[in-house]
Amino acid sequence: MKILYFGGQKSGKSNLAEQKTLEISSKKPYYLATYDNSFNDKEMDKRIDKHKLQRKEQFITIEEPKDLLKVLPKSLKTEETFLVDCMSMWLFNNIQEDEEYLINQLEEISKLDANIVFVLNDVNSGIIPFDSESRKFVDMTGIVGQKLAQICDEVYEVKLGLVSRLK
Repeated sequence: MKILYFGGQKSGKSNLAEQKTLEISSKKPYYLATYDNSFNDKEMDKRIDKHKLQRKEQFITIEEPKDLLKVLPKSLKTEETFLVDCMSMWLFNNIQEDEEYLINQLEEISKLDANIVFVLNDVNSGIIPFDSESRKFVDMTGIVGQKLAQICDEVYEVKLGLVSRLK
């Protein structure tokens, strides 16, 4: 089963995705953390620490900022469950890659026989950014979001801690 939770910053999507991951997992699930912690960003360090406290010891953490296929084994058993938090950071880390590379990685992930819960920030409801790098990120978030919605069995939008099932 593939599941997507998307919403704005601080909407509650990670918390709900964690709960869903624990619900559908028959054993201790994996938490695939995608943030690249090489920026020495103290505010992001605090956010990461909050996520770690929130998930406690309920997950096995794997850190991989770029190549999700490197850590998602191709010969998975269906009882394996992964939470990928978050696809926006994965996209940010791969912003220099072309669209085809990113979509191909998602298509390969969709073929894996495992439960995978994805988290994605919704950044497509605002204005068009002035600079090209930000525009590319917003555009690619929309493209990646559409692909994730296509490959996922369930899709949830989260606003203010409230969840709406779209698929």
